[in-house]
Amino acid sequence: MRFLALGDSYTIGESVAEQERWPVQLAALLRAQGVAVNDPVIIAHTGWTTDELAAGIAQVNPHGPFDLVALLIGVNNQYRGRDLGEYWKQFAALLAQAIELAGGEAWRVFVLSIPDWGVTPFAQRQRRDVGQIAAEIDNFNAVNRAESARRGVLYVDVTPISRQAADERTWLADDGLHPSGDMYAQWAALALPQLCAQLAR
Repeated sequence: MRFLALGDSYTIGESVAEQERWPVQLAALLRAQGVAVNDPVIIAHTGWTTDELAAGIAQVNPHGPFDLVALLIGVNNQYRGRDLGEYWKQFAALLAQAIELAGGEAWRVFVLSIPDWGVTPFAQRQRRDVGQIAAEIDNFNAVNRAESARRGVLYVDVTPISRQAADERTWLADDGLHPSGDMYAQWAALALPQLCAQLAR
């Protein structure tokens, strides 16, 4: 099975080793369940917003169909104070493209929610309003969740796990902002049973 993962720093695994990236860990878990899947093809870059991901996909021009396509994008839209309506429009276009790359099979696509970086030491050092960050992240996630439901795409909500990093400091990388391999393992474990159920249909 061919696996494509689209996103930003969370998908490329900023500040962690390659084998600790959540798509790589998820592929390993799938193989342990007897699912023959290749290592993921990753199109992602730290700092990317929705429009920058779209440009990145166009530059790489991946050739489908892929058996699995993951999409996680939006934290940098929120961080930069970008408009929620703009995000909705651009996310919807990215999701449509993800489905197209999955051969038009929406059930082969899954979306991960945006983590809450407001609980991190990085946010504290910047003296950011953590309540405002949380509220805005929730708003952005309401958009990607609604769009996923509209298109019949699996939705994996990793945001509650990300918020536990306030108490589980080992779930953060040394940069004090991005998840560690341990948190990514939690994401992969959360996605695994949902994905296996989808693939068994």
